[in-house]
Amino acid sequence: MSKSLVIVESPAKAKTINKYLGKDFTVEASVGHIMDLPKNKIGVDLEDGTFEPELIVIPGKEKVVDRLKKLASKAESVYLAPDPDREGEAIAAHLEEVLKGSVNKSAIHRVTFNEITPKAVQAAFQHARAVDRNLVDAQQTRRVLDRIVGYQISPLLWDKVRRGLSAGRVQTVALRLIVEREREINAFNPVEYWTIDALLQPAPKGQDFTARFMGIDGKRAKVETVDAPSLPDQKLTDAAVEQLKKADWSVRDVERKERKRNPAAPFTTSKLQQDASRQLGFNVKRTMGVAQRLYEGIDLGSKGTVGLITYMRTDSTRVSPEALSSVRGWIQAKLGDKYLPSAPNTFKSKKDAQDAHEAIRPSDAELHPDDIKKYLSDEQYKLYKLIWQRFVASQMMPAIFDQTTVDIVAKADRSYDFRVTGSVLKFDGFLKVYQESKEKKDEDDEALANKLPALNAGDKLALQELQPEQHYTEPPPRYNEASLVKELEERGIGRPSTYASIINTIQDREYVQKIGGRTGRFVPTEIGTVVTGLLVKNFPYIFDTKYTARLEEELDDIEDGKEKWTQLLGGFYGYFEKELKVAGENMEDIKRMEKATDQTCDVCGSPLLLKWGKFGSFYACSAYDKKKKGSCTFTKENFEAKPNLNVAGSEEAEQEEEYCENCGRVMVLRNGPWGPFMACPGYNEDPPCKTVRRLNQKQQQKPPQPLDEKCPKCGEQLVLRNGQYGEFVSCSGYPKCKYIKQNTIGVKCPQCKEGEIVEKKARRGNLFYGCSEYPKCDFTANYKPVDQKCPECGSPYLMEKTLKSGVYLVCPNNKKPSAEEEDAPKKRKKKGEPEGDVTCSYTKRLRDAPPPEPPAAPPTAKTHGPVVEQPVA
Repeated sequence: MSKSLVIVESPAKAKTINKYLGKDFTVEASVGHIMDLPKNKIGVDLEDGTFEPELIVIPGKEKVVDRLKKLASKAESVYLAPDPDREGEAIAAHLEEVLKGSVNKSAIHRVTFNEITPKAVQAAFQHARAVDRNLVDAQQTRRVLDRIVGYQISPLLWDKVRRGLSAGRVQTVALRLIVEREREINAFNPVEYWTIDALLQPAPKGQDFTARFMGIDGKRAKVETVDAPSLPDQKLTDAAVEQLKKADWSVRDVERKERKRNPAAPFTTSKLQQDASRQLGFNVKRTMGVAQRLYEGIDLGSKGTVGLITYMRTDSTRVSPEALSSVRGWIQAKLGDKYLPSAPNTFKSKKDAQDAHEAIRPSDAELHPDDIKKYLSDEQYKLYKLIWQRFVASQMMPAIFDQTTVDIVAKADRSYDFRVTGSVLKFDGFLKVYQESKEKKDEDDEALANKLPALNAGDKLALQELQPEQHYTEPPPRYNEASLVKELEERGIGRPSTYASIINTIQDREYVQKIGGRTGRFVPTEIGTVVTGLLVKNFPYIFDTKYTARLEEELDDIEDGKEKWTQLLGGFYGYFEKELKVAGENMEDIKRMEKATDQTCDVCGSPLLLKWGKFGSFYACSAYDKKKKGSCTFTKENFEAKPNLNVAGSEEAEQEEEYCENCGRVMVLRNGPWGPFMACPGYNEDPPCKTVRRLNQKQQQKPPQPLDEKCPKCGEQLVLRNGQYGEFVSCSGYPKCKYIKQNTIGVKCPQCKEGEIVEKKARRGNLFYGCSEYPKCDFTANYKPVDQKCPECGSPYLMEKTLKSGVYLVCPNNKKPSAEEEDAPKKRKKKGEPEGDVTCSYTKRLRDAPPPEPPAAPPTAKTHGPVVEQPVA
C-alpha cells in the first residue's frame, strides 16, 4: 500500500509530525524555500508590465527536490504542510509547482495547523484544502517589490558611494527612523527646570512622607516641553522655597478610591519580542529562534515530542474556545475561584491585524514550565515560562488597589499646592502569575512605593525638609530592538514575520551599530547616515514611512482578494521609475566628493579637502597631485562624522553573542578548510540543526589584547592586534593615534644609516627584514642582518642564516646556493645555466640548528578538516 507524503520546512518539525501521523505517512523536510528569484539578475519582467517573476530552484537544493519528486511519484497523496502564513503558502505553491510532473495535481493538498499537537495535526488533515493563491500572490508581490528596489537602487549606490552597498524597501525605512532619531538627539537643546519635594510629618507626630510641588493658587506650574509640574529657573525656585519655609501646611483634600488593573492580552509577535528583550535580555533573532524550536516540538520523555506553543508569527490576540476552557480549568483548580472571571476575557486586535491565526500561547496550559524544565534548555525554559505566564494571566481577574491621593496646601504670601499619591495592593489578581514589563516606571509604580500615614482633610502638617532639585530635559532615547519593533508596529511598517530580518539586515550591512550589549541601542554609522540621506532625498515617495505602511495594507488587500497583485506593482513602479530616473541624473556623487574646509594640512599648511573613501569621509591635503612626484600625501580621519557615543544614556560598545536563528542557542566558532565560521552547537543532534554563517575578514579578526605597555606618542595603552599579515602591536587610541610598534633587532640600517632594521612578515607569512624608515629607504633582507663587518670583502653587515646543518654567519655578497639547494647547480648545469655568482665566500658556522617543530595533528574530520569549537562573546 502506498504511503502519503507530507512535506514540511524543517527536520525538527518533520520529526514531531511523523510521530503523530503513524505508518501510513512519510514526512520529509524541504529545508526552507526550494525556489526563488535568480541572484545574477533582477528576474522580474518589467518590459510589458506583467511583473512575472522568473522562479528557479535554489542552487544547492536540486538533491532535495529530486528526492521529493521521487517520493511523490510513489505516494498516494501529497500533503503540503509548511507554516500557516504567507511565506509558508509560497513554499507550498513552489512545492506544488516542482511536483506536478511527478503526481496528479488533484492528489496534492495543503494542510495548516496553528499548533503541533496530535489533535491539531489530525484535525488539519481532515480539513485539507488547495493552495491559497491570494496568499501566494501577497507573498510574491512583497518579494518582487523588494527585488525591484534592491536590484535597481543598489547599482546607483555603487556608482555614487561605494561598491557592495544595497538598499531595501522596508529596511531603508527602518534605518531612516534610526537616523532621524539620531539627528533629533544631536539637535536637542536641553531645557532647565526645577522641582520641589517637601518632607512632611502629620502634627503633632506621625510617619514622614514626601509630597511633590504642583503649582500656585490652584494653577499648575508648567515649563515648556516638560510634562511634570516644575519651575523654570533657580531664582523662582529659591523665592518659592523662602516662602514655603514660613508657610502653614495642612491637608486640603483626601480622595480614596479603588482602582483596577486589567491583565494584558496574550502575546502577539511584536509584544513577545519586546517583553523578551526587556525581561530576558533576548534580541529579536534569538527570541524567534527559541520560539521556533518550542513550536516545532520538544522531546518530553514519556510524553514524546510535543509542540509547546502555537505559531509564533501572528498579530492576533484571538484564542480558541478549547484553549480558553483548558486555561480556565487550570486557574480554577490551582488558584481558586476568586482568580477566575465569570466569563473569558476578550481582547481587541490592532486595527490592521491580519488575524490569520491565534495569539502566541502554550499549546497545553496544563504543561507548567517547572514541570517540564528538565527537558528544556535554559533559553527555552525562560521563553516558554514567559509565554505561559502571559497567557494564564490574560484569563485571570484584575488586580485591585486602594489608592489614596492627598492634596496639600502651604499658605504663605500665596497658596502653594503639593500632592502625594499612595497605593496599597488589595487583591493581586493576575499579578500572582505575571507582571508586564514596561519601558519606564509609571505613576502606578511610584504610588505603590509610597506608604502614607492616616490623613484627613484639615490635618495640620509640619515641614521637615525642602528638597529643590535642578533638572534638564533629556533627548529622546535611541532605539533598542524592543522600541524599534514597537515603532515599526505602531507605524504599520513590516509585519510580524519581517521584524527580525529587518533588524538583522541593517546590522549586517553595517548601517547601524549597537552600543550597550544585548539590550543596547542602535547608533547609525557614517555610511548608514549617508545612504539614508541620499535615498530619502532622491526617493521621497518610495521611502516615505506612510507610503510603506500603505503598501502593507495593500498587501493585505491582495491576501483578501480585494486587489490584483499586478495592479499594486503597476502603481508602485510608476512612481519608482520616475524617481529612479531623476536620482540617476541628480544624486550627489559622494565617491568623487571634494569639499573645501577651513582646516589646514599638518605637514605643508595647505587647505584640507573633505573626500570620500572606502571607509568613509576623510581629510586630504589639497596640494596632493598623483601626477607630481613628491606632492603632499597627508590625510586624516573625519572624527566629526563618526557616531557620537557620548550622548546621555549611551554605554560602551560591547561584543554581542550570536544566536542560532533556528533554535536560539549560542553559536560557536568553528574552523574549516575555508576559514572560521559560526555554527549551531546542535549540528550532531537528531534532527540536526545545521545553521551556519561564514565570517567576513573583519569578523575573523581576534579582539585586541591589552598589554602592560604605554604608547610613546600619546600615553594610551598598547594592544596586540591581529591584522592581515599577522599579529602586531599598536596604540589603543587608533585612529586618533596611529603608532605601530616596530619589532626592531638592534641593528642600524646599513643603507641609509638613519633607520633601524625591523622584523616584518610578508603576505605569504614568511619573515623578512627591512628599514624602519620605509618608504624613504627600501633596504630589505631575507635573513637577519648582524652588525658585523665582513672580514673578506668589507660588507658593512653580515647575515645569520639557519640551515639543516646548523646556523651560519654569511656575507650578503655570497650568492652561492645553500646546502638545501645543493642539487640546484647540477640542474642548472644540465640546462646550460651558470652555477651561481660568488663574489664573496665568507661563511662562519655559529651553532647547531634548532630541533624541528613536531608535525601538526592530522585532521579530525574527513570532509571539514579540524574543527575547533569555542563560544564567541
